[in-house]
Amino acid sequence: MESVVMKYPEFSYISISYWRDEEIVEKLTTYMNEVDMWLFSGQIPYGFAKKWAGITQPMFYVPSSGSSLYKTLLQISYNQKIPFDQISFDMFHPAELERAFKESNIAVKPKYLKHYEGEVPTDEIVRYHYELWKTGKTLAAVTCLKNAQHELNKLGVPAFRVLPTQSAIVSTLALILQTNETMHFKDTQIAVQMIEFDSFSSLTKDTFSTDEIYKIEIKMTEKLLEYTKKINGSLKSAGPGRFVIFTTHGLLREMTKDFTIVPDFAILQLTSSDAVTCGIGIGQTVYDAEINAGTALLHAKEFHKGSSMVVFDDKTIVGPLGQPEQITYGYAPEHLQSLSEQTSLSIATLSKLESILRKMGKTEINAHDLAQQMSIMPRSARRILTELESKGLAQVVGEESPHPRGRPRKVFQIIL
Repeated sequence: MESVVMKYPEFSYISISYWRDEEIVEKLTTYMNEVDMWLFSGQIPYGFAKKWAGITQPMFYVPSSGSSLYKTLLQISYNQKIPFDQISFDMFHPAELERAFKESNIAVKPKYLKHYEGEVPTDEIVRYHYELWKTGKTLAAVTCLKNAQHELNKLGVPAFRVLPTQSAIVSTLALILQTNETMHFKDTQIAVQMIEFDSFSSLTKDTFSTDEIYKIEIKMTEKLLEYTKKINGSLKSAGPGRFVIFTTHGLLREMTKDFTIVPDFAILQLTSSDAVTCGIGIGQTVYDAEINAGTALLHAKEFHKGSSMVVFDDKTIVGPLGQPEQITYGYAPEHLQSLSEQTSLSIATLSKLESILRKMGKTEINAHDLAQQMSIMPRSARRILTELESKGLAQVVGEESPHPRGRPRKVFQIIL
């Protein structure tokens, strides 16, 4: 891989090796702020990185393509004379391996294959091949993992590694360059940040006057000007207590750590009593971005004052920023429009519900959990579930008793 990357002057690279699975996250953490993209030599380190979810940069891995496997099979056949039905394999999809055998005119079908997707411990792969070899079922192992080959050879197992081909590496590098161009284009998109604060929240009965409100407005304007300078933007007032900042997608993405945290209002020394609510809009034009920012602000206010939401140019909504539980949902997905017409629920509510269930990986939920995920009152969550149940879109499938003396909570299965 290194010899191929060296031929491309567009790239500067850092070569990182590891021997134990436990080292992967540690190595990634060390170099995380020094790279723009990650290229993994195979599916396993890529899977561990994806599971960790600590990387915000795009990630790629070089696939073990058919030609890589053909080269390894030819080597085994020509040099080792080992029957193909006495070889164990890992990683490949069963259909992919069978197709490779068929295209190579190998009469037998592969008997021993450990297929996996994502991360899998190296020890598990080594154990799979070793047990087959030790019991006499196989004479050799074919693996896609360098560390597995190393450990198997130490145990005496003839192990062959499927190496990535030069063409597969070149294809992956081309994809990285294309992704970089796309990201650069996105970073230059217009971003609008619409900020609203409650001028009355910090007033008391003794200080309530129009002069005090005016002082608060001036103070807030000064703070926002300081913040706007940090993101190379421009600020304009949009009425009492509302401001609009124009900047770029890239600068705002960097400020919010890829739209996961609240914009850095800490530099403004704002407190929770300032009740700052924020909507961020991304668009191809200033007009589109401003419309999206207004939509994001409305969604942020739906959650509660002080929230921040984002609406991207594809109408995807993300937020609330800075919360441990964020949801991503569509602005107006077509498949929910008919369900909205059947019920008294808006498309946005149904879309949020669908996103929450997708994130949880199940179709069952109770009112308490729904209220927490949506940042709404439990009675509002119960109303949503009851409405769905009355229209045949949800049914009670059980009860939960979180506390011995508390009321049982109905568990609803949602059918969207």
